[in-house]
Amino acid sequence: MHIHPDARSVVRALAPDEPVILNRPHAAARAARFFVETFPGRSLYAVKANPSPDLLRVLWDSGITHYDVASIAEVRLVRGVLPEAVLCFMHPVKAAGAIREAYFEHGVRTFSLDTSEELEKIVAATRGADGTRAPDLQLCVRLRVSSDYSELSLASKFGCDLTEAPGLLQESRQYADWLGVCFHVGSQAMTPFAYVQALERTRAAIAEASVVIDMIDVGGGFPSVYPGMQPPPLEDYFAIIHRQFEALPIAYNAELWCEPGRALCAEYSSLIVRVEKRRGDELYINDGAYGALFDAAHIGWKFPVRALEDDLIKPLQDFAFYGPTCDDADYMAGPFALPSDIQAGDYIEIGMLGAYGAAMKTDFNGFGSSPAVLVEDEPMASLYDGSLRREVRDNVVSLR
Repeated sequence: MHIHPDARSVVRALAPDEPVILNRPHAAARAARFFVETFPGRSLYAVKANPSPDLLRVLWDSGITHYDVASIAEVRLVRGVLPEAVLCFMHPVKAAGAIREAYFEHGVRTFSLDTSEELEKIVAATRGADGTRAPDLQLCVRLRVSSDYSELSLASKFGCDLTEAPGLLQESRQYADWLGVCFHVGSQAMTPFAYVQALERTRAAIAEASVVIDMIDVGGGFPSVYPGMQPPPLEDYFAIIHRQFEALPIAYNAELWCEPGRALCAEYSSLIVRVEKRRGDELYINDGAYGALFDAAHIGWKFPVRALEDDLIKPLQDFAFYGPTCDDADYMAGPFALPSDIQAGDYIEIGMLGAYGAAMKTDFNGFGSSPAVLVEDEPMASLYDGSLRREVRDNVVSLR
């Protein structure tokens, strides 16, 4: 595949009528190497953030060997692309048939759960033809923790309460060859203190259960850089997680895991869109709420933008976007700062869409086609290119 220098060169070469996804394999590879080399444990890629087969191969080649899969479709996908990868079925609510297929056909041994009912389902679905219990189950009890320090909460849907966790850990230990505790602090955690609170709850649950714990999985939540959201260095997160992990009452050889999704793939992709109409401070563009900009529309996520026309030199002005469908909900309030003289026919690059953006595109209203091309320039923002402060501080709990 031809590699373009940057977004402007793509516009000059293609003058595209449809949105174009720009992929930067070098950015995803750099993020993967950072986690592999810096996180004090094992990093699993959360496939739901971006299930692109090309991206999966980039991450594998960069040292990511374990993958957090949340559906049987993701199990099949990753096993087909990466036959040697270790797959961990970390959705706490699964169909019995999905568990059975994952275990017997795809070699999955690690399953998460947050209720006794799910534990019973896993044990039953993995029994042998003669009724014998699976001897090699790796079970992870998911604990509900706070999302107070994250931009997007994940505190209400999954996870057992602290009052329920000790009993579920004791019950799971009877069936597990290897037992872990996992949690998720929410997406885009803006301070390392989010993990301190979660690990304190983990400590309390383990102490009351009085069972041997073989693994602690701190989940995802590791942030990327967006307008108005510049997090502390990831090294600060890793340092405080490691200190808290070392103090837990767990097996001497227990493993530490994490499940980055956004942090591994946000910088992988951006998007070129074209302005089809201008109405005051509103721009009608050819992608939107039912495409790669779901988060911009539905949760008000701020993405970096830049105009790709060389002759736009006037001062910046704040704009809102309308997407291409006939739905009024196809609206992104922004604000998105662009040159004040931008007009129909001009192109815009929208950055940091590698996480969730490309994965959530639909074909609603006949829109949704977005060819992908490779570019070799840097992402519009990066935690890994050396442009942000990297020193690690001892007082990370008090970071902004």
